[in-house]
This record gives sequence, C-alpha cells and structure tokens, in this order.
Amino acid sequence: MRFTAFERTQQGTGASRRLRDAAKVPGIVYGAGTPKMIELDHNALFFALKKEAFHSSILEMELAGAVQKVLLRDFQMHPWKQQVLHVDFQRIDETTRLRKKVPLHFSGEENSAAVKTDKCLVSHVANELEVECLASQLPEFVPIDLSGLVKGQSLHASNLKLPAGIKAVKRGTLDPVIVSVALPRAEEEEAAVAAPVVAAPEKKAKPKKDEKQNRK
Repeated sequence: MRFTAFERTQQGTGASRRLRDAAKVPGIVYGAGTPKMIELDHNALFFALKKEAFHSSILEMELAGAVQKVLLRDFQMHPWKQQVLHVDFQRIDETTRLRKKVPLHFSGEENSAAVKTDKCLVSHVANELEVECLASQLPEFVPIDLSGLVKGQSLHASNLKLPAGIKAVKRGTLDPVIVSVALPRAEEEEAAVAAPVVAAPEKKAKPKKDEKQNRK
C-alpha cells in the first residue's frame, strides 16, 4: 500500500494542536538514518487504518518526492472522538529483521471431523500471531487450515505450519492456544449427568431440651 506524507518543521503541543485543527495528523518516521517529523491527511490515514493490510504489511511512503519502505509501528486515537492523534512509522529495507504481529485467517473448519461429524464447537482463541522474519518475507496474514481438526484437539502456536523463514515469537516456555475444540452442549450435559454423585454424610439430630430434662 502507498500513502503520502509531508515534512513537518514545527514541533510542540501548540503546533500539533494546530495541525489537528487543520485535519492533519502529526507523526514521525524513524529507523535507518535521521528521524523525520511528518504530517499526514487525517481522513486518508483514518480510513487506511481500517484496512488490515495497513497494519501488517510493508508500506510505501511518498515523502518529498521519494518513496521509502516503512512499517506502521504505533498510533494514538482520541479517547472518544474518531480522531487519530499521532502515528509512528519505521523505515526498513529487505535485510531488516523484524518482529510484527500479523493476522490469522482461518478456513476449512466446517469440513473438519470435529465439526462435520462430532458437531463440536470451534473457538478462535487468537486472531493474530507475533512472528519474526526478514522484512521481505513479512506476510500480510498467516493462513490456518482447520480441516484436520478432531474432537478433543486444540491447536497451539507450535502446531502452526508457517512459511519458510518465518517463525513464531515465543515467550518463555508458553505455547499459547490458537484454536480450541469443545464438545457439543448435549454431550457435556450427558457427561455431567453420568458423573457419580457423592451423598453428604448424615448429621445426627441434636436432642431436644425436653428430652434432656427427662434424662435427668
């Protein structure tokens, strides 16, 4: 995707406020070379941020007549207005090794044995995955084929088949669940009914006051 940015010379809170009043968004691009202060058209950026590819793919930024490859790194929104307050981009080249969260696109679950035969409920626990790769290998999304799901099986990050050169970022020894498969509600209820019920021990009744007096 390509977008246009303009060089920004004025800095500070007052300058940023005036830019926003003029339907512009202050921003910065950093990385290789000197950080550059930029400004962008608010509406163009606002609608670009609604597109999945703008968040997860390499972008072409046209600035001062030159095109640079950048990656969206951060943006800030107004607490209650539909207004972008600031945006950050990182310059990259094809040899840059980076980490980035990319969306997961699921398919095939309706054809799996878990759904088609056993009527299980499939839940997408995670909708994105942080990956590490060269900038030239960064995918817009990772396709996940769920046609092989079976009852009682969960899909973890370690089970994903990622393209060559791309690996999932691990946090310690954690292996997060990406997709879970749950039994149909009817089977869960049957299992609950079939479970043995342990009777509570009977409590001995305390003698009444009259009985105590008669014993005396």
